[in-house]
Amino acid sequence: MSKEEIFERLNKVFRDVFDDESITVTENTTSSDIEDWDSLEHINLIVAVENEFKIKFNMGEVTTMKNVGEMANIIESRIK
Repeated sequence: MSKEEIFERLNKVFRDVFDDESITVTENTTSSDIEDWDSLEHINLIVAVENEFKIKFNMGEVTTMKNVGEMANIIESRIK
């Protein structure tokens, strides 16, 4: 799966979780870029991403992700 395909699927997940069709995530998107992205929504987002890609993030990955690009890199490494 290409990075482009990962981002297409991530955009769908983000739009569903935050109920906002205008969201388009990039490598550099962070929680400060999306108004409703707080700690509770972060948990919901992680679960939704795990379900979409059929993977599980470990706690270290969840706590150290700085942006959506890092999330995409982890996903890419897991689904190869």
